[in-house]
Amino acid sequence: MLNEHDPFNAYQQASLDARVAAANSHDMVRMLLEGLLEELERAAGHMERQRYEAKGVSINKCLNIVHGLDSMLDLDNGGEVASSLNRLYDYCSRQLVSASVENSVQALLPVTQVITDVRAGWANLN
Repeated sequence: MLNEHDPFNAYQQASLDARVAAANSHDMVRMLLEGLLEELERAAGHMERQRYEAKGVSINKCLNIVHGLDSMLDLDNGGEVASSLNRLYDYCSRQLVSASVENSVQALLPVTQVITDVRAGWANLN
C-alpha cells in the first residue's frame, strides 16, 4: 500500500500538480472527468469488497469532483448547455449519495454513463 512518503506517490502527485498548473479550463474539465470516472471505479470496488470506510472516502472524492465541475459552469452566459450540465451534475450528486447509502454498485452505473457521455461530448469540442 502506498503512503504519503512513498517516492512513487510523490512523483505522481508532482506530475499531477504540474499538469494542473499548465492546464487551461478545457484541459481541467477533461482531467476532472477522467478522474471522476477512475474514482467511480474505485468506489464500486470498495462497495464490492465491503470496505465501507474506503467507499465513503471515494464517494466523497466523487462528490467533490462533481461539485468542482459544476462550479466551473458559467450559468449566466453558458446558455442551455450550461443549464443542462448543471442539472446532470445535480442528478449525479444525488445518485452518488443514494448509491453510498444503499451501498449499491448498480446505483453508480447511471453516474458512470452520464459522465462518460459528458466526456465524449467534451472530447468533440477539441
